Amino acid sequence: MSLIGQSVTVLGAGVAGLAVAQALALRGTSVTVLEQADAIREVGAGLQISPNGACVLRALGLGDALHAVSMRAEAVELRDGMSGGLVTRLEVGRLRPEQGYHFLLRADLIALLLRGALAAGVTLRLLQRVDAVDVSGPRPLLSIGGEWREAELLIGADGLHSRLRLALNGPEKPFFTHQVAWRALIPCEAGAAPVAEVHMGEGRHLVSYPVRGGTLRNIVAVEERRKWAEESWSLRDDSMDLRLAFEEFAPRVRGWLERVEDPWLWGLFQHPVAKHWYRATPQGAAAILGDAAHPTLPFLAQGASMGLEDAWVLAEALAGHDTVAAGLAAFQARRQARTSRIVAAANSNARAYHLGGPLRSLAHTGMRLLGQVAPNAMLGRFDWLYGHDVTQGAVRNS
Repeated sequence: MSLIGQSVTVLGAGVAGLAVAQALALRGTSVTVLEQADAIREVGAGLQISPNGACVLRALGLGDALHAVSMRAEAVELRDGMSGGLVTRLEVGRLRPEQGYHFLLRADLIALLLRGALAAGVTLRLLQRVDAVDVSGPRPLLSIGGEWREAELLIGADGLHSRLRLALNGPEKPFFTHQVAWRALIPCEAGAAPVAEVHMGEGRHLVSYPVRGGTLRNIVAVEERRKWAEESWSLRDDSMDLRLAFEEFAPRVRGWLERVEDPWLWGLFQHPVAKHWYRATPQGAAAILGDAAHPTLPFLAQGASMGLEDAWVLAEALAGHDTVAAGLAAFQARRQARTSRIVAAANSNARAYHLGGPLRSLAHTGMRLLGQVAPNAMLGRFDWLYGHDVTQGAVRNS
């Protein structure tokens, strides 16, 4: 199906929204992105783009831009949180070196995606807060400031609290995992290697890696607790609470946390992968992708890469089928099983990082031995994830 001249409205100027906007615009679609904020900005946070996400950025012509703003990772090190000792090292830098495994700030990824989308002809409209979505009529409707507007093809990249997901699936109640996460950026020590360190302890763990050319260090720290915390990216917490949670960790970790001021805090909730990703109406259609379709816990560092994969597959599916409805059905069919597997793997990682007592000692010993005897075996377990290239057959422009 030719997408030339088709009109698409995308809700949300995040990773998935900007990527799908560019992917569609490059195929001739007229795309408008609606963003509720008054400017495109991101609070300070780092993220990881693994090879399966990097291949999408390359296919969109953003490979050089990715290399310019990111650090190519050498390895992921799993460490004992209390002693600081190395448990095992995963040489991710050797994974598909033509694509790479990247550390960068979310703000830098958003900026390069925005430049790519605008260069492809996408229109961005700010201060467009969507209050409700209705997909029961001839065309999708969205309410902005009390005014209802029609859309021909409406794509919801509007995150965890997606209005379009609600319209497609009805209300759902996420499950509080009784885990909270702090995130922070601190100045990075000179000469820090591009390595992600995972410091594991009973009921808690901390992940850290350098970004911005090694000038900043990103920190994400997770603690199991009974006390409820809001699912929000905009809450601040007392840095002393963070330091107390990790007061028994090794001096390296405690030294980082001494430098943290006003960390961000959010509660971690499990959401089901959406049952319904799209609906075709008599004169239009609507679909969700990214966190709106499959929110994931942050324990596999795949949120951004899944959104990028979705964006490419959605645009390709629409272009490769005779009708919009057929394209959207193919999109969900191609993505639902993979994203469900990733969500489940992230849930499993959380449990593995937080073992205590004899189980923790046994698990660490097993990982050490496996790393010595078969150093590539642990990485091989993730071939299904990192080796997946949704752009196979695409012409890459950088």
